[in-house]
Order: sequence, then structure tokens, then C-alpha cells
Amino acid sequence: MICAGIDAGSRAVKVVLWDAASRSVRGEGCSDQGVRQDDLAGRLLDDVLDRAGLGRSDLARTVATGYGRNVVSAADTTVTEITCHAAGVRHVMPSARTVIEIGGQDSKLLRLADDGSVRDFAMNDRCAAGTGRFLEMVAERLGVALEDLGELAGRAAQPAAISSMCVVFAETEIISLLAAGTAPEDIVAGVQNAIASRVSGMVGRSVATPIAFTGGVALVPGMDRALTAALNQGVEIVPRPQMTGALGAALIAARRGR
Repeated sequence: MICAGIDAGSRAVKVVLWDAASRSVRGEGCSDQGVRQDDLAGRLLDDVLDRAGLGRSDLARTVATGYGRNVVSAADTTVTEITCHAAGVRHVMPSARTVIEIGGQDSKLLRLADDGSVRDFAMNDRCAAGTGRFLEMVAERLGVALEDLGELAGRAAQPAAISSMCVVFAETEIISLLAAGTAPEDIVAGVQNAIASRVSGMVGRSVATPIAFTGGVALVPGMDRALTAALNQGVEIVPRPQMTGALGAALIAARRGR
């Protein structure tokens, strides 16, 4: 039985094909999000199926998640990204008791029960200052590639203090820092620390371990170090962190398909 999970996120669309018989990923893909979300999701699904030697008629069930889940016509049903990320993390890191997911437009903290279900959660979706969009803005302002931010932060001598909690005001603050001669690497390190501090505020006084780090921002080098410092606890980046939500959706599709 082949099932599909489609994560129609705010910045990217992800698709995972799950083979329930072999309990393995049969195929996966990712593309940038856009205005015509349904078309983008459909084309990506067809592309992933084609590369796996399959077609839509081979799918037993498809579950969509993410911001754009309700417009994905290829899906049989939808499930919230909270539930899907928990299912994806449970599969790749069964021991996890806390999940930190930082995406393009929001960040989430999930507390998991022993069976992997969501015990409770907190979510920042009101400001981009604690999300991947903040890092994108910094990369654009500094004229560097997003994937090079980690290398820059690693060379920081004195991370800058970024006090603004709004990405618009933070950009103004960064412009002022650059004008004052602050090194780009110190600015990047300061931004990573600011994001980690924002997440730490959602955690509260205690956090259950192990801590799984997932979402697209987990791919940015240095963010795991910033979170570790802010939480005073080690965090583990899950395998293929950008695909965790789509994987969880595919696993849920297989569970419901049975």
C-alpha cells in the first residue's frame, strides 16, 4: 500500500510517499511555495510519483497538512501540522519528548507523551522574528546565501544584541548595526541567538528531553548550537528535518488507509 503526505507549508511544498508494506519512504520531493498552491502541490506529487515509477492510481490514501492543506485537491483528507510533525518525529526519533519546529513563518513547541501523542503545544505565528523568514531577511540584507549563515555565525567574535521582536523593526536595527561597523558575522550570530531566545520563551522553566529539532530552519548551520545555548539542553536535528511534516502526513495516511 502506497500513501502520500503533502505538506503545503508557507515557504515550501513537500511530498513524501510511504510504502506501508516495506515500511520505507518510496520517494520524496520539495519545491518553493507560490500563489497557485494547489497546482504546485499537484505537480510536485506527480513528479515524485513519476520518479518512483508510480501514478496517482497507485495511491491508497493522501493526507495534506500545513498552511495550504485545505486547498490541496489531491488529498483525501487534511490533518494539522502539529499532529503530523509529532507523527514524523515519532517515526525517526521515537525517544523524543519535546519537538522544536521552526518553519518559514512560525515556530512550534510540542510536548510529547510516552506514546508519541501530543500532550500540549505552544506556537508563535504572530511575528516572523522567530522564524525562517527572519533568517531570509538577514541573508538578503547581508548579500549572502542562506546556507552560508552558519559559517558566518561560527566566526562571530561578539554576537550583536538584537532587541526588536518584530522582523520589520529588526531589519532597521540591523541596518543601524551595519552602519555602525558591526561585523556581519556578529549580526548573524545575534539573529540566531534572538530566534533561539524566542523559542526558549515558549519552553518555559522546564523541558523534557530528548529534544528533536525539525523544520526548514534546522537546515541552517548554527541554529542547533544557538538553541542548545538558549535552552541549556542539547537538541538533536532529526534526519531530513524539512520533510518531517510530510512524512508524518504519509504515516497517518497509511494508518487510516488500513
